[in-house]
Amino acid sequence: MKQMITPRRQRGVTLVVGLIMLVLITLMVTTAFMMSTTNLKAVGNMQFRDEAIAAANVAVERVVSADFTLAPAASSHDVDLDDDGSTDYTVDVDAPVCIKSIGILKLPDTDPDSVNCTIGTLGGTPVCYETVWEITATVKSSGYAAALTGAQATVRQGISKRMNVTNLVKLCK
Repeated sequence: MKQMITPRRQRGVTLVVGLIMLVLITLMVTTAFMMSTTNLKAVGNMQFRDEAIAAANVAVERVVSADFTLAPAASSHDVDLDDDGSTDYTVDVDAPVCIKSIGILKLPDTDPDSVNCTIGTLGGTPVCYETVWEITATVKSSGYAAALTGAQATVRQGISKRMNVTNLVKLCK
C-alpha cells in the first residue's frame, strides 16, 4: 500500500516562499522610491543653481548700470525672478574692485570718448584709462524650498570701463 502525502505539509512551505517574495518586492519598491527622491533633490538643486546665477546676473547688471566707479561700495539686492511681488533671492554684491588700469594716450577720432581723451597729456601722462573691474555676487535664497537645501551660489563678473583721469582717484593698481 502506498502512503499519500498530506496537503498540510505543503501549505507551510508555500507560506514561507510567499513571505520571502513579499519581502523582496517590498525592498525593490522601497529602493525605487528612494532613488526617485534622490533624483528629485538633484534636479531641485540644479534648478536653484540656475535661478541663483540668473539672480546674481540681475544684481551685477544693476551695479554696472549705476556709476559704481565713483564710490565703489558693497550692496544688497532683492531679486524677484518670477514677478509675483515677493523676493525670491537676496544677492549680496561685494564692493567692486579695480584690478588694473591701462593708460590711453590718444583715441581714434571716430571713438565717442575721443573728445575727453584728446584734451592732451601732461608730460606724457595719459588723460584716459581703460580699467578692469571685478564684481562678486553671492546669492542666498529667500524661498522655502531652496532654503531647505542650504545651497548658495557665487558669481564673479569682470567689467571693462573707460575712465577719465579725474575719475580714477587712485582706485586702480
